[in-house]
Amino acid sequence: MSQLDWIILITTLASIIGYGLYKSRTSKNLEGYFLSNRSMPWYLVLLSIMGTQASAVTFLSAPGQAFIDGMRFVQYYFGLPLAMVVLSVTFVPLFSKLKIYTAYEFLEDRFDIKTRAFTSLLFLLSRGLSTGLSIYAPSIILSSLMGWDIFFTNIVMGGLLIIYTVSGGAKAVAYTQQLQLIIIFAAMFFAGYMIVKLLPDEIGFIDALKISGSNNKMNIITTGFTENGYNWQDKYNIISGIIGGFFLALSYFGTDQSQVGRYLTAKNITESRVGLLMNGLVKVPMQFFILLIGVLLFAFYQFKPQPIFFNPVQQEKLLQSNKKDSAIILQQQFEEINNQKTAALKNYQTNKEETKHTIQQLNTSAEKIKGEYKKLFKTANIQGDDNDTNYIFLRFVIDYLPKGLIGLLIAIIFLAAWGSIAAALNSLSACTMIDFHKRFRKRESRDIDETKQATKDYRYSKLYTLMWGLFCIAVAELVVGMGSLIEAVNVLGSLFYGVILGIFLVGFYAKHVKGNAVFIAAIIGEIAVITFFILDKKGILGLGFLWLNVIGAVLVVLLSMLIQKISK
Repeated sequence: MSQLDWIILITTLASIIGYGLYKSRTSKNLEGYFLSNRSMPWYLVLLSIMGTQASAVTFLSAPGQAFIDGMRFVQYYFGLPLAMVVLSVTFVPLFSKLKIYTAYEFLEDRFDIKTRAFTSLLFLLSRGLSTGLSIYAPSIILSSLMGWDIFFTNIVMGGLLIIYTVSGGAKAVAYTQQLQLIIIFAAMFFAGYMIVKLLPDEIGFIDALKISGSNNKMNIITTGFTENGYNWQDKYNIISGIIGGFFLALSYFGTDQSQVGRYLTAKNITESRVGLLMNGLVKVPMQFFILLIGVLLFAFYQFKPQPIFFNPVQQEKLLQSNKKDSAIILQQQFEEINNQKTAALKNYQTNKEETKHTIQQLNTSAEKIKGEYKKLFKTANIQGDDNDTNYIFLRFVIDYLPKGLIGLLIAIIFLAAWGSIAAALNSLSACTMIDFHKRFRKRESRDIDETKQATKDYRYSKLYTLMWGLFCIAVAELVVGMGSLIEAVNVLGSLFYGVILGIFLVGFYAKHVKGNAVFIAAIIGEIAVITFFILDKKGILGLGFLWLNVIGAVLVVLLSMLIQKISK
């Protein structure tokens, strides 16, 4: 990056952090640190929900996901608007009425302490692991820019995030996310504009979409049905998106403290509901636009030389290894295909259909060469990320955008990471403090002065934030090379969210079911979901990960009723 880019990057980050810490001045107690004293208007609730959900994984990995697999990932969000309606009618009024800090406090009132503790523990495990992935995402940026080792970069990025989160609390998260999202959307829109502008003069926006569409990148709606019936292994289609996505969104926004904590900060029930409903309206178009950038990038690299591997740091390691000669041969073959595409596209305006067919065939050959190239990383025993999906958008930014804008776009990915991770760490600390520390501390410690106890709890909350930050850094060190991060985060959530949702559904709608029944059902359900996932990974069971949310929730509900009936 140029000196101007570095100035813009550092100035933007410092300004946002300073603004957030300035606005976060609040009473030093648990309600101020975790819930902003329940004072947020609906638009800040909306921006906080979106900012927590839209991490650096979204802006960094989603364009790469569309570049590789097309637009069909957007179907994953089709169940979200319906889930927002259900939450506004059921979850929000109850949580607001109880004046709780965490969603899991409700479960002790409804069932018993062990059900509350087990559910909170599932949340802590799932959110702690996924937050580690969110730390790893911006670390990719620093690693690529500076040539640093990714393990060292995770420590640097995580350390900055811990300082930011421990200092500010929920109010700092809400106010910084407000500015972050404005800057992010403006910069992403400009990046999309620049992709189209850098295309040849005779190629417009519609032409770019047609070229990508001929290579199956505009697969916005897919049914999942083949000549052999419904394909349960198809991860993204309209059926799994509406049904599985509904269950996942209902669990994520209704039972995940990182999101529940966002709308518990609202002034009243109405502000919470409006924030959630507006999120349901804007999330699908937002994700569509981000994926569309990846589709436009695919068209862009039909006219510009496409790298055989988008991560330059790992590519350089391969060229220094004992597989150097093989790598160079494959690169030369790939460059020849790039040249053939350039020659073919000169005839695009005169013979569009034949040109698109030729480009499709050349891209098929290019993918085979890329597959062989990626295998070299394993045979050469090169440590690090051998999947370049997360680097595609970043590589375009660094290679093609003008000075100044590069620094701004790098800054927005940092901001997205910091906003979502800060909210996650805040929620992890809240659950640890409320559901375990305060619930199980020695009774005699409750007799001290209330003011002193509040100050003591506030300090413990900051300590737990620090501890979870260190845990998430450790997770980030273990996930290098996991592949598409946006997919990995959602797979991880699907292992836990269905069971958590099932517990809450029983609590809301099966009034006759008691604590022992739902507790046993939850344990069996979680074991079953993990078993299904392992069998699917081994190829024994063909099942897309979104269905794990449905299976977990349904199992807990049905088993709870069955166990309760038997126990009577």
